[in-house]
Amino acid sequence: MLFYIVRHGETRSNVEGRLQGWIDDPLNENGTALAKVTGRGLQGVRFGRCITSPLRRAYQTAQTVLEESGNVSVPIETEDRIREIHMGEWEGRRISPRFGEVDQEMMRLFFTDPFRFPGFPGGEKVTDVCQRTQDFLRELAREGKEEETCLLVTHGVALRSMLNFLYDDPADFWHGHVPYNCAVNIVSFRDGQWRLLADDRLYYEREAAVDRYAAFR
Repeated sequence: MLFYIVRHGETRSNVEGRLQGWIDDPLNENGTALAKVTGRGLQGVRFGRCITSPLRRAYQTAQTVLEESGNVSVPIETEDRIREIHMGEWEGRRISPRFGEVDQEMMRLFFTDPFRFPGFPGGEKVTDVCQRTQDFLRELAREGKEEETCLLVTHGVALRSMLNFLYDDPADFWHGHVPYNCAVNIVSFRDGQWRLLADDRLYYEREAAVDRYAAFR
């Protein structure tokens, strides 16, 4: 099987530096544009399935990628296990220190050593998300057709959690940085073996990719 695993496009909460978690934000204008460019970059890929987080920003990204890539007839399925990490009481809060809405040391720990991060108040830990996303991916690989190509659309923490076991250094959870909006990862599963074929591939200009969390690392 081949899996194209994509982070959603940009949202207003991304631009405002808010913790989204399970908040159901739609794509903003730029997020839709990034999804369109990404879809056009995937023309020629024929998807047999599309599975997305049920959150709107992921679902809309999946719709747009399918339309622009010529896969409009592929039905979209939703899967709770690939929704974003639940950020509990901190959802919607701005992370910049000038607002004083979150504990800055805890935020720094989340972005530097998330496996030691104790979890969001009333929410999840990174290890929780690793468990549910990897369980889903392995289940999909076991039950899917070997020749099938599947589009998966998810979120930043969920994507890194899902692919953590494929990275050369799983202890580096963020794999260098939070995945950019509409970054595409291509994974193969053949004869019981996993391979990461493409790592955070962008189909738009690299200069347009924004890392809003670099200050915490």
